[in-house]
Formats: sequence, C-alpha cells, structure tokens
Amino acid sequence: MLVVATLFCAFAAGAQAPNPSSSANPYYGSITAHPATNEVIQLSLDDAIHRGLANNLGLKQAEYQENAIHGEKLQALQEFLPTISLSGVTGYHQYNLEAQGFRPGFLAQFTNKSSGGFPGNFPFLTRATTTIGQINYDQILFSGPVIAGWRAAGAATRAAHFNTTRARGEVVQQVATAYLKVIAAASEVDNAKALEEADRVALEQARAAHLAGTASNLDELRARVQLQAQQQTLIAVQNDLDKDLILLKREIGLDPGQKIVLTDPAPYSELASQTPEEVRAVALKNRQDYQNLQNTAEELRAVHSAYRSQRLPTLSFSGNYGVTEVASVGSHGTFMAIGTLSFPIFREARLRGDIQASQAQLDAANNQLENLRGNIDQQVRSALLDVEATRRLVEVSRSNVELATRALSDETDRVNAGVDDNLPLVTAQATLARAQTTLVESLYQYNLSKLALARASGVLEQQYRVYLGR
Repeated sequence: MLVVATLFCAFAAGAQAPNPSSSANPYYGSITAHPATNEVIQLSLDDAIHRGLANNLGLKQAEYQENAIHGEKLQALQEFLPTISLSGVTGYHQYNLEAQGFRPGFLAQFTNKSSGGFPGNFPFLTRATTTIGQINYDQILFSGPVIAGWRAAGAATRAAHFNTTRARGEVVQQVATAYLKVIAAASEVDNAKALEEADRVALEQARAAHLAGTASNLDELRARVQLQAQQQTLIAVQNDLDKDLILLKREIGLDPGQKIVLTDPAPYSELASQTPEEVRAVALKNRQDYQNLQNTAEELRAVHSAYRSQRLPTLSFSGNYGVTEVASVGSHGTFMAIGTLSFPIFREARLRGDIQASQAQLDAANNQLENLRGNIDQQVRSALLDVEATRRLVEVSRSNVELATRALSDETDRVNAGVDDNLPLVTAQATLARAQTTLVESLYQYNLSKLALARASGVLEQQYRVYLGR
C-alpha cells in the first residue's frame, strides 16, 4: 500500500502544478489561426516548427517591435529630407483702416498732393474677398545631432532585426522541446499500458493458482496491488500526455481542442565531435543576442556622438512662393527665401550632462558585451558537457532495459515452474518499469541537450534537423 500512496501523492502534486501560460511567457501562447475541426491533423516536427514560426505570440511581439523601430527610422530619415507643403485659403474679410492707423488727420496730409483733395466720404471700413495660394519648402542642410540620430536609428533597426531572429530561435527551441516532450510522454503511456497488461496477466495467473491451491492468498493480493499501482501510473502519465499536447498546440497556433497525431518518432543520433573553441567561433559569428548587443552598443555610440555634436552649428533653409488675389484688384506673386545658421552660445551644463549620461550608457553596454562573450564560452562548454553526459546516460539506460527485460523473463519462468512465489516477479516488473522510464527520460534529455547546443551556437533554426539526426 505504500507504493499506491506514493503514486497518489505524486499524481496529486503534478495535478496541482501550474500549467505553462502565455501570461508568464509569450512563447507559450500563439495566435489561433483556425477553430477546432473533426479532422485529425498529422503533425511532423517540421510542420510543428513551421506553424510555430507563423503563429507564436512571442515571435509576433518581436516582429511588431521591429516594425515599430523601422517606423522610427523613417521618422529619423525625414529630418534629412525636405518638407514641402501646399496651402490655400480664401475668405471674405472686413478691415478697419482707422484701427490700423489710417486716421483722418493722417490722411489729410495727402490732400495737397492729390488733385481732387481728400474725399469727405472716404470709407474706413472696407470689405474684400481674398484668395491666397502658397507652397512652402523647409530643409535642414547640416546638423550634427540629426546625422548622429540617423546612425543611431540604423543601429536600432539592425538590433531589432537580430532580436526578431533570436525570437525565431526561441520558437524553434520551444516547439521542438514541446514536441519531443509529447513523444516522451507517449512512450511513457505505451510502457505503462504494456506493464498494466502484464500485471493483469500475472493477477489472473495468481488467482488461478490460488483457486487451485498451489499458491497462497498473499500472492493473489500482492498481484492485485501491483496491478492497481500500475493503473495509477497509467492515469498519471496519460494526464501528463494530454497536458503536453495542449501546450504544444498552444505554441503553434492550433486550437487546444484540435485532434493531432505526431508522426515523427523520438530521434536518436550521435553528434560529430566538436571542440569548445570551434563551437565558440561559430557562436560568436551566429548568435543573435550577441549581434543584437553589438548593434545596441553601436546605437549608444551614435547617441553619444549626437550629444557631442550639439556644439556644432546647424544650417537650414526655408522658403515659400505664393499668389495672393484680392477681389477687384487682381493677383500678384509673393515669395520668401531664408537661410538660417545657428550656434549654441551657452548650454554647457546641459551639454556636459547629456554627454556624461550617454557615455555611462555606452560603457555599460560595452561591459555587457564583454560579459556576454564570457557567457557564450560558458554556455558552449556546458552544452558540450551535457551532450556527452546524456549520450552516455542513454547507453547505460538501454543496457539497463535489456538486463531488466531478461531478468523479468527469467523470473517469469521461475514463477511458472513453481520455484518462486510472485514477490520476485513483482520486483522484476517494477525494475523494468523504472528502467523504461529512465530510458525515455534520458533520450528526451539527450535530444534537449543537442537542441541547447545548437541554440548556444546560434544555428538552431537552420540546423535543428542535423543536431537531432533527422
């Protein structure tokens, strides 16, 4: 009964464990493309990864961020380009000439100069219909901050691109891991079903022997406990398989209720031998996070240059040409051309503050870049160690399964011959169950370690088939 209680506690703990959610990690979620149908989708690993790259929420967020930064780059480009606008206005206006300084005393000064004298009924309130059309032109010809800002925008765009590429690698790893986990869980279910059937046969044999008087009631009771313990194991692993399937479907954009069948078996192949130096060289060339941080440092370097260039003069040009027409008077052209050269005279505290702050950010980015180089070396070496260790675990686990299978066969023959009771048989069955579970887990961990090595090298999306031996 201790075995039964232990299995129940383990199942209860697993059932209460929080399920992975997109609220905690966007790569656990996706944009569901279609509702569930009655069709059973045949899903290979390549198909799952393709669907994940098309629908995964984490990747979509990275793509949206890249588009936003690309838009900011276009905004920075506009600072170099001329701004041309066209405006037109027409309206009926009333003017008070007296309020604008044309008083009778002032106008009387022109009486002697006019042949007819100053008219007594001169209107000081006039009305006119005015129409104005104008084209305006503005452009910055030289500005140090604008030039540096454009360089920073370019670096930010490249950093966003590498961030999206990194997100694609994250999707490949997440989906491949979920797919392999489902395969491992399905293997656990198959093993549990096979052992349940073997325990059922053993129970029938023990019951028959008990009824025949050749075995005690204890043997039958022991066989029944073993069967029920295996049934609990089957319920637990089936529940894990169902939840793993839901997570896989959520990551690749399928409705959680959609029926799917995985078509690829658990892959197994040994990798070609690689030295840490070789893998590190590949990683420094292909790691998206490393390239992203490099461009971030370049962006901060451009920002620092922009602040330093605020002491430089700014040259700009603006102008317009238009036509003004007043009713009953006619039209005439107007134009304006202005060149502006501005110098900062005294903003020293602000300039020095901006330069010092940007220099601190640049130094921090450079330190992070140097630290990332060390992290990459550490991750590569650790991944290589994990690959080698899990490979050896797979070999040992396979040998254990073979030995446990032979031991179970021998013990079955001894029980059938009446040499032993069924206690050694139950022990042999439990040993085989543990060996099979260990083999499934070690094979799963071996494939995960190879995916982690490909991710540490920065080539996961392009070479996951090679690393998994597909």
